This record gives sequence, C-alpha cells and structure tokens, in this order.
Amino acid sequence: QVQLLQSGGGSVQSGGSLRLSCAASGDSFSTYYMGWFRQFPGKEREGVAAIGSGGRASYADSVRGRFTISQDNAKNMLYLQMNSLKPEDPAMYFCAADRVGWWLLPHQTYWGQGTQVTVSS
Repeated sequence: QVQLLQSGGGSVQSGGSLRLSCAASGDSFSTYYMGWFRQFPGKEREGVAAIGSGGRASYADSVRGRFTISQDNAKNMLYLQMNSLKPEDPAMYFCAADRVGWWLLPHQTYWGQGTQVTVSS
C-alpha cells in the first residue's frame, strides 16, 4: 500500500506559478506509476500529468508545455510545477498512484487528500 500526502497549492494570479508536492510512504515508491489529476465542481476527475518508473511523462493537451511532473525517488516525492496558470485551471488537484500504468485515466488505486488551486484574473 501507498499513502499519499499532498502539500502546496493555493491562490495565484493568472500567469503565475504554483508547485504541488505529494509525499509517498509505505510501499516502494519507485515501482508505482504516479500522476496528478484535477476535478472541477460537478465533473469527474481528469488526468493532468503522469509519470512512469522510467521517467517517461504524459500530459493532458490542456496543460502540455505549462505543467511539469517530476519525482524524486530518493525522497519519495512527486511534484507538479504549474506555470502560466490560466483562469480555466482552478480545481481540486489530487496526486495518485497505482502499480498499473493507467497514466491519465482516473482508475488509480491510491489518492492524496486533494488541494485547491485558485487562479485570479
């Protein structure tokens, strides 16, 4: 099992940057596929970015070129650097993990508690 604890997020002006962090504990972190998802009010969770154990990353079209997913296996940490934030980016953001490579599909087994991101124009 993996436990995920998120930090970061908050409020920023349009065009600004935020970094989300996700600390993993429990099972071997490096063997999991990790990802970031977001959920808009009344909508299902959607994949934002995902990373495999080899470092390969995948991004949703809406964030490619603006967001960067990374992981530090030595620290069991997952990050999402969000640059050039837009008014359409505000949502609840979740980190997630699974042994299966679901990538951007929300079929993950383990989830963080969520953190709100707000963008003001």
